[in-house]
Amino acid sequence: MTDSVILFDRHRPRLYAIAYRMLGAVAEAEDVVQDAWLRWHGTDRSVVDNAEAWLVTVTTRLSIDRLRAAKAERAQYVGAWLPEPMLMAPPSTPEQIHEFADDVSVAFLFMLERLSPDARAAFLMRDVFDADYEDIAQTLDKTPAAIRQLVRRARLQLRQGAPREAVPRATLQRLLLAFADAMQRSDFHGLHALLSDDAELIGDGGDKVSSFARLVGGKRLAQLFYAGTRRFRDALRTEVVQVNGQWALLRFIDGKLESVQSYETDGVRLTRVLVQRNPDKLARIAAALAQG
Repeated sequence: MTDSVILFDRHRPRLYAIAYRMLGAVAEAEDVVQDAWLRWHGTDRSVVDNAEAWLVTVTTRLSIDRLRAAKAERAQYVGAWLPEPMLMAPPSTPEQIHEFADDVSVAFLFMLERLSPDARAAFLMRDVFDADYEDIAQTLDKTPAAIRQLVRRARLQLRQGAPREAVPRATLQRLLLAFADAMQRSDFHGLHALLSDDAELIGDGGDKVSSFARLVGGKRLAQLFYAGTRRFRDALRTEVVQVNGQWALLRFIDGKLESVQSYETDGVRLTRVLVQRNPDKLARIAAALAQG
């Protein structure tokens, strides 16, 4: 293995982390990292002063270009577009657990969709990857003042849809276990009691399977989940696992993964559920579960 390959592989996890957070799609992130490798392989490395900075810059710019094209495609997407979820090994330290859950959760990636590609890149580099404004400016070919403004506006946009205060992971886990139990027991009142009155459901079927793009109201959501338990009965199975660094619910029908459901909570009840039903976006998790 050559030095250039070793060096690239050393930085590959960081490059993938950037691309996935920028795009919210596994295959697209992998393509960006592969494109970065091709450019790295073809460049004169003797003129590269800082390999990591060079690779981060190239990966970020490639991600911005890919996201601009994806934005146009997602505008034509049938129904709501949700990020592709991933099963991930949990971090080892409390600090890593907190950071990991915050910056890669499905809910967080979904909120990032409201930002422009440049604003998304600037925000991620500053608030997630802790880059200096000067370095971000160089990467995005803008002035530091412009970057500060981009980041400030991005924070304001994201704050509008963010929970008022962080909730311990154990709280969400407890609520999800209770919700999964109520679902398995076909307990309408149990489901309803765990949902806030203004709870919201957003679903992504990708025009491949039926899905509610948006449904609001705790009672309506409880009725939807209850109807599923009555329809599928013993064929339905649920499992609470970690997806994208946060607790989520997997729902299986006849042993096949039917949806990945990412929940948010105010600490007392469940306030929002993002339901990924697009088979294309479930394929990797389904394959990982089959192997495990």
